[in-house]
Amino acid sequence: MNNQYDCIIVGAGPAGCSAATLLAQSGHSTLLLEREKVPRFHVGESLMPETYWSFERLGLLDKMKDSNFVKKYSVQFVNHSGRESQPFFFDQHDPRECSQTWQVERGKFDKMLFDHAADQGADCHDQARVTNVLFDEEERFTSVQVQTAEGDPRTVSGRVLIDATGQQALVANRLGLREDNPALRKAAIWTYYKDVKRDPGKHGGATIIMHTEKKESWFWFIPLANGVTSIGVVADHTYLLKDRGATEDSYAEELAICPALKERLAEATQVDKLHVAKEFSYTTRQQSGDGWVLIGDAYGFIDPIYSSGVYFALKSGELAADAIVEGFTRDDLSGTQLGSWTREFDAGTQWIRKLVDKYYTNEFSFGQFMKEFPQHQGNLTDLLIGRIFYDGAGNIFEDMDPAMDRVVENLPRD
Repeated sequence: MNNQYDCIIVGAGPAGCSAATLLAQSGHSTLLLEREKVPRFHVGESLMPETYWSFERLGLLDKMKDSNFVKKYSVQFVNHSGRESQPFFFDQHDPRECSQTWQVERGKFDKMLFDHAADQGADCHDQARVTNVLFDEEERFTSVQVQTAEGDPRTVSGRVLIDATGQQALVANRLGLREDNPALRKAAIWTYYKDVKRDPGKHGGATIIMHTEKKESWFWFIPLANGVTSIGVVADHTYLLKDRGATEDSYAEELAICPALKERLAEATQVDKLHVAKEFSYTTRQQSGDGWVLIGDAYGFIDPIYSSGVYFALKSGELAADAIVEGFTRDDLSGTQLGSWTREFDAGTQWIRKLVDKYYTNEFSFGQFMKEFPQHQGNLTDLLIGRIFYDGAGNIFEDMDPAMDRVVENLPRD
């Protein structure tokens, strides 16, 4: 590890690795720091098809194709009564190769990204914990203090800091920029099973979202390699974890009211402990400053319902890297320059945020809406695959917002 770099990236998830790869490819000295040992466990296994273009740009597409990750061609929704929607096959909307994506084990996937960043010239270190971020009197980033695996404290200077620390949100928490979303104060409990019943054919790799009978929670169903399936439940934090006894009891009680999932688990064996995540939906009120920028989950996180997290991480890493490279060219590393991509990013991701809000209004029926407005089928599929960065990506909401308003107006008043 040197004493000075052009760019210092903290956090080696998809966001940090994508930024590190592109910055190193552009010839900038880049330090990528990860506090845990790589590979490390992480949730968020299901990818959106639009990650295809990120993999292509990063030079990772062939590695993804050669991997044993389960291929994902579709997504499906099951309502509270157990009625299954027709699968959304992505290639029916767009027959190109980019309509197929993957279900990944994040430890293996993130290590692939980490190693690729190193291959492209980034100086990559795991088990290197950033203990402090330093700014000068004008609040411009100057350096980080690092505790290495060998226990050596180091101070490393840089011209740009990229915070990719995920929900740890190193800079946002230090500067008081994080704002939790009270309407999406959710929690998740998940584990892994072997020998889960999967659908035959190409739909066997689908992500399936299943509402429970009470409509207070939903389960994800994500098929992984080697016969393992990730299955987790998401609900309001208070509902799922407060006054419910042990975590195992809460998970079992929710599973008992999801008959579509119980059928799929009839001959399955649980092969891991239960994991818990709490209150994970938030935004940040400032995403860049002089010499620093936030990307990935450190920038904000919406909800796992549509599997947008990894795509948003990769995309934000790309856009931030482009702004940084341009900033070095123009000798402008101001907050304005380093965050010049965020308006475009927010303009696209807002459509996923709106779709999440609709899903969590239990009285709103997507099936009924699509029967009434079938012309939006293509637009909805665009949102589900992550194709959101174009004019017109939000056209569906010209009809969906009034439909939602009608539902809300008809709700009983206390």
